[in-house]
Amino acid sequence: MIRSTPELVRLERRLAREKAVPYEQALEIFEALWREAGELDPGSTGNRDMDLTADFAVARALNGLPPDA
Repeated sequence: MIRSTPELVRLERRLAREKAVPYEQALEIFEALWREAGELDPGSTGNRDMDLTADFAVARALNGLPPDA
């Protein structure tokens, strides 16, 4: 696990400024990565909401929220 240090935070901020990507391009990159993840995990349904249902349930439980929150 990478531990956050002041130097790492400064590096990440500098890289974010230097490598700023327009929203549309960032969205294209995200969608391409999502497709690639689907190819790497053929068991995925391709439906983001369905794939994340269990994750959301765990997050609600960990945060002390009711199941329907």
